[in-house]
Formats: sequence, C-alpha cells, structure tokens
Amino acid sequence: MKKLAVFASGNGSNFQAIAEEIQKGKIDAKVALVLTDKEGAGVIKRAEAFDLPVFCILPKQFETKVQYEQAILEKLKEYHVDYIILAGYMRLIGETLLGAFEKRIVNIHPSLLPSFPGKDAIGQAYRAGVKVTGVTVHFVDAGMDTGPIIDQEPIRVDEGETEETLAKKIHKVEHVLYPKVIQQLVSK
Repeated sequence: MKKLAVFASGNGSNFQAIAEEIQKGKIDAKVALVLTDKEGAGVIKRAEAFDLPVFCILPKQFETKVQYEQAILEKLKEYHVDYIILAGYMRLIGETLLGAFEKRIVNIHPSLLPSFPGKDAIGQAYRAGVKVTGVTVHFVDAGMDTGPIIDQEPIRVDEGETEETLAKKIHKVEHVLYPKVIQQLVSK
C-alpha cells in the first residue's frame, strides 16, 4: 500500500476529503503523515481527528530553504513516503524535494491551468469575468503551477455568481477530483 504525506498550510478541507475517501476504501493508500508550515493551521486538528502524525516544520527555524527541505525529507524517509500530496500548501517546492520525489509530488489548483496560476486563483478568475473556470491537478515542478497536468474539471461561472459562491463550487469539485486522481496514481 502506497504511503502519502499530505502538506497543508491552512484549513485542510482537501486533506479531510482525501482522508475520508481512504477511510471508505476508495483510495488504496494511507496517509503516513501530515506536514504543515503554519502553527495553528486548521489541518492540524483535522489530522489529529484521524489519529495521524502531524509535523509542524517552520521555515523560519532554518537558515536556508535547502535546510528546511532536508528536515522535511528526513521525516518523509522515516515514514517511507511514496507520494507528496499538496493540499493548500502555500510554498514553492525546491530542488531538494523535487529531486527526491520526481513525478511524485502532486498539487491541486483552483483554476484551469495554465490560466490564473499562483495565489487567489478564484479571485483572479472572478475578476477577469470568465464564463468557465475549474480545478486542475498537476505534478509539481520548479515553477508556480507549471507542472504537467494530470486532470482538470471545468466549472461554469453562473450569472449573478459571487466570488464566495464560486469558491464553494470549486471546493466541492476539488473534494471529488483530488481523491479520484490520487487513486489513479497509487493504483499504477
């Protein structure tokens, strides 16, 4: 069975969706650990509710990004992790992790990449007035949301839509698409 490390910086709703699908037997993998870069991140309580090991590794505790990622890499090796699943992890992954987990780091992004990369993708799409946006799951490379696309799901922006209602629609799709893609990856 493949072992996953879920990285999150915030609330952890995508982590929750993944953990629930694993619990239901719909993903043939297990979460070996959850890693956050933010003290007090919502994902911590969610992970503890699933009785999973949680590590808060703060970048400010290290002089360089390489040292920070080396500390993470040691945890990943200790837990024999096969895939890194980014679920709202708000940092660019550096060469240390990219080299160790080539084509095994996956991210979810709330737009149809290559449109609206980076932060506030939902807001970017909303302000641009697009009629269709969506969700993308992709492999991570050294760029900002530039890695090879694995799957995408379009979402129609309805007349009278607000940014908040659009965000809810996107999160709902994320919570279905991400577990589906993870299952496809771990079953190969």
